[in-house]
Amino acid sequence: MYYTIKWNGDSVSMLDQRFLPTQEIYRTYGSYADVAGAITDMVIRGAPAIGIAAAMGIALAAGKSQAKNMEEFRKELERVMDIFSKTRPTAVNLFWTIKR
Repeated sequence: MYYTIKWNGDSVSMLDQRFLPTQEIYRTYGSYADVAGAITDMVIRGAPAIGIAAAMGIALAAGKSQAKNMEEFRKELERVMDIFSKTRPTAVNLFWTIKR
């Protein structure tokens, strides 16, 4: 059975939808930048899935943050959310996720 996206704790795995329906290829991403790249490259498609991928990418950034205080942490996550907002500018669920 296929899964579209899966949280692994310190990484995110996605079904590379560019190869469907002929191949089932999964890719694993360990950083928010890699997840953002996967969204841009259309590895994952569909507004709900894109929103979930962005949320997981932001969670990766938060979990791997080395900010020394809350202000640094907030600024870092704002920068990460800005990066995600530019990955697929027409994806409504993406912006819904970022705002929350």
